[in-house]
Amino acid sequence: MNHSKLNEYRMLNQHARKGQILFVGSSLMEGFPIYEMQLTLNLGLDRVIYNRGIGGTTTADLLQSMDVCIFDLEPSKLFINIGSNDIGASGKEGYSKDTLLINYNTILNRIKARLPLCEVFVMAYYPINAQADFGLDICEKKLMFATRTNANILEANEAIERLAKQHGFSFINVNEGLADEIGNLKQEFTVEGIHLWPNAYTVILDNLKKHL
Repeated sequence: MNHSKLNEYRMLNQHARKGQILFVGSSLMEGFPIYEMQLTLNLGLDRVIYNRGIGGTTTADLLQSMDVCIFDLEPSKLFINIGSNDIGASGKEGYSKDTLLINYNTILNRIKARLPLCEVFVMAYYPINAQADFGLDICEKKLMFATRTNANILEANEAIERLAKQHGFSFINVNEGLADEIGNLKQEFTVEGIHLWPNAYTVILDNLKKHL
């Protein structure tokens, strides 16, 4: 957990309006340049979009930081993308889909209890590209993509879609246009096969607009 980022958000929340739109998750959400996009694109919104993504965050980390990242803001709409770091876990515990789902279920239960009127959107995980050459060290690359595979991502997406529906929340897949013909994240959209450049978020936002 990035405690300095969490402390920054704790301070920023004192200046944030309640009842707005909130993005929350890991680095794939933190990297979403929604602040710049909502200033320059005509999104036609009557609400502000806040981003409380934190790089490196897992579902277990979010469970420890929900007050700062979610509840203090009392959002009316919540877009959540969490668990990609669980899928890519390289520690001794490794990746456990069951643990991911148990944690995600607890997260959604808490949101339902604390924010009963909030409209919640559970976002699909983005595809990855483990094939293109991004200049990574071979060993580093092998570790990065050991469990973070498109097959595991697809399986996890199906599981969290079922989970979202069990809670009466919306599952949204805003990935259209991100992948090539064989299902890999397009090379021009990604820094190293996982994290996204702003041009990728332009595509995602276009797919996301109807839900905002």
